[in-house]
Amino acid sequence: MTTKELSKVYQPVSRRAKWYDEWMRANNFTAKPDPSRKPFCIVIPPPNITGSLHMGHALDNTIQDLLIRWKRMEGFASLWIPGTDHAGIATQTVVEKELLKEKKTRHDLGRDEFVRKVWKWRDEYGRTIVQQLKRLGASADWSRERFTLDEQCSKSVKEAFIRLYRKGWIYRGKYIINWCPRCLTALSDLEVEHEDIEGKLYYVKYPFAKGRGGITIATTRPETILADTAVAVNPDDNRYKKYIGKEVTVPLAGRKVPVIADPEVKTDFGTGALKITPAHDPVDFEIGRRHNLPAISVLDSRGKMNEEAGPYAGMDRDKCRKVFTEDLRKGGFLIKEEEYLHAVGHCYRCNTVIEPYLSDQWFVKMKGLAEPAIKAVKDERVRFIPERYTGTYLYWMENIRDWCISRQLWWGHRIPVWNCGNCSFEDAYVENPDKCPKCGSHQFIQDSDVLDTWFSSALWPFSTMGWPDDTEDLKYFYPTSVLVTARDIIFLWVARMIMMGLEFMKDVPFRKVYIHATILDKEGRRMSKSKGTGIDPLELFNKYGTDATRFALAFMTAQGQDIKFSEEKMEMARNFANKIWNASRFVMRNMESLPAAKPWKEYTLNNIDRWILSGITKTIEKVTKSLEEYDIAKATSALYDFFWDDFCDWYIEMVKPVFFGEDNKEKEKIRKILLFVLENFYKLLHPFMPFITEELWHNLPGKNKNLIVESWPLPDASLFDEKSENEVNFIRDVIRGIRNLRSEINIQPQAETEAEIFAENTVSVKILKEAESIIKSLARINPLWIKESAADKPRHALTCRVGDTEVFLPLIGEKLVKELERLRKETVRINRDIESLGSKLKDEMFITKAPPAIVEKEKARFQDLKDLKEKIDERLKSLEGQDS
Repeated sequence: MTTKELSKVYQPVSRRAKWYDEWMRANNFTAKPDPSRKPFCIVIPPPNITGSLHMGHALDNTIQDLLIRWKRMEGFASLWIPGTDHAGIATQTVVEKELLKEKKTRHDLGRDEFVRKVWKWRDEYGRTIVQQLKRLGASADWSRERFTLDEQCSKSVKEAFIRLYRKGWIYRGKYIINWCPRCLTALSDLEVEHEDIEGKLYYVKYPFAKGRGGITIATTRPETILADTAVAVNPDDNRYKKYIGKEVTVPLAGRKVPVIADPEVKTDFGTGALKITPAHDPVDFEIGRRHNLPAISVLDSRGKMNEEAGPYAGMDRDKCRKVFTEDLRKGGFLIKEEEYLHAVGHCYRCNTVIEPYLSDQWFVKMKGLAEPAIKAVKDERVRFIPERYTGTYLYWMENIRDWCISRQLWWGHRIPVWNCGNCSFEDAYVENPDKCPKCGSHQFIQDSDVLDTWFSSALWPFSTMGWPDDTEDLKYFYPTSVLVTARDIIFLWVARMIMMGLEFMKDVPFRKVYIHATILDKEGRRMSKSKGTGIDPLELFNKYGTDATRFALAFMTAQGQDIKFSEEKMEMARNFANKIWNASRFVMRNMESLPAAKPWKEYTLNNIDRWILSGITKTIEKVTKSLEEYDIAKATSALYDFFWDDFCDWYIEMVKPVFFGEDNKEKEKIRKILLFVLENFYKLLHPFMPFITEELWHNLPGKNKNLIVESWPLPDASLFDEKSENEVNFIRDVIRGIRNLRSEINIQPQAETEAEIFAENTVSVKILKEAESIIKSLARINPLWIKESAADKPRHALTCRVGDTEVFLPLIGEKLVKELERLRKETVRINRDIESLGSKLKDEMFITKAPPAIVEKEKARFQDLKDLKEKIDERLKSLEGQDS
């Protein structure tokens, strides 16, 4: 039995392409319903077709891929459904910008031609991120790739819309919405990003309609005063109770409006009196509905003042604010202005300031959808990991508002509602009608708006499997197993999928929701390409390798915590990949001419053998348990620690001399054990580092089947060996102790020195004597004396204690003189530091004025110095030959 010769250096780029192509060729990513196996299914959070891979994608899809690879190896019928999102606003904006280069707008092309142009753009550029996901190693079933605007998804969207419409849960009405004057479309609350802006708070007096005096209000938007229809005060505010029911005059508008009482008014904002503008503020809109106030709109869809603004018509809102404020000042209405920091909503796409805008929109009634979705989470039919996000979800769901689902765009799922221009009949249809079914008129026109992108995304777990048809995929793979996503779309996407799944499938869309960390830059800021804080994962692939990037991301992912990106972790992971390659190369080189030997279990094993076999078995157990608990970082740490520390730094070093000896049976046994450990380790590591493990797997003897479809290892309880672990750990501690002593007096790594070990009992002596050759080899000791404790311990020696065992490195002559000199100098320095720090800690000014954390830090340092002095004093006494 022979193995192939590995190259000296691992080449990650060429191996990645080689093995991804092989997995695709072998259909290793495909999954089909199989009654003999349990299903495991994940749907990808579909990335926008306008996007390219960023660090959030890299982390999210690394986690999904390692879960799907793990479950595939465990024998599940594992399906990962990939796809992309049509990204309504984002994609339309990209194409409109391209048209502007030609000095054209979408209106120049017309709707149909513009939509064809967007489809063409999508076909040419929209699959960039798909190719990048493949570079990451995503083992998704690409034969099932979906697009939120493809024929199947469109069919699902129409069916879902019509069912909700027929129930009366979709309605159209005037409502105050978030409106982008640049994109000319409505935005959901979750699509608005708030930024703190240094603005002004204007105090304006509203004169009483009768008599003297008036009420002063405070506002950040004086230009909307022209649309005021009331002034509101809190009914419990004693300052204004006597004015409730009176009328005031709107400054510069001359319109008389009532003073009303409403508990929504905050008494501690401004003057405690609030101007009410139902058409331009969501709070005012709700107050206006409660009091049956008229809604006057003074702004048009582009953020310009309309004809209701009188002499200010045609001005944009910012210019009007300046002019109107000056006119208020001239008219004696402006009492004062104050600097004011407040949060202002911006469009998440173009960063334009959002305008609260009253318009006709389509809405979904959410209460009936939300109630079963709340119950499903409370009943743990859906479980959030980490659990704290359950509270986040429930808080939002229990305070949910109706969902504005219409967008004034051309790219997207057009709302399937037709209205007759002749008889006003309205209905929704899956297939496009050619005339009104009521009067026969051909003036039967489809609504011009499209649906919010998140509407189609809400159906994703079952639309991708063929709903509304009753497919085999739905019967077998739905509900899916787990959703992997970030916390910022719990409301935008996760909650809506749960609601839609329960409504249309009568079951939750997934059993678990794993909320992973957010990757921040090294300064702790959110990554943003536009702000220059983003990091391109493709550059990391090229610099460190895809496997190393994946492993580092997984390694950094503590459950639910935000993480600062660390270049050092990338270097660590690259070094780990190199360590795996080099260690494997050493093992495989020593497999040459290996006879068809008997299984390793038939050999006589020593405690070193039993220790490493117990170690790999415990690692199997740890990694499996960590993955089951979605503790990805813990799984990576277990893999790293076992391979680097136990296997490479200790076991391989311990058995190396066997390969230079003449005991062929021992060689055969060690080779078998090395192969057993490597085979199991490659399997455990494969979900994290798929490319290097697949390459190494095929270099092992007799491995023809791809590792990706091999069986996940199971822990063999018979291999757990606590006794051997304790014995070998004892030996390792002795070797570490010797190495530390050597380091203290700068003995060169390759130089040998003598040592004496005194154990308290015969058991320890026996363990040490059995490992004598290993201790001598790894600690560079010659000669080595191993004895039971006695009175003839060396007078002048460095010493350390390991449990009940003492280790001595005798010092004589020049070595002794140098060490004594070093320790005496160190004693002088430490005494000086102790005196200085002791005085500082006695200083009442420092103790009372310094931050408590600093004081505690200095106290801890003082104790550390005292402990170090005590240790050095003991060492000096030992070396000077005094009684201790």
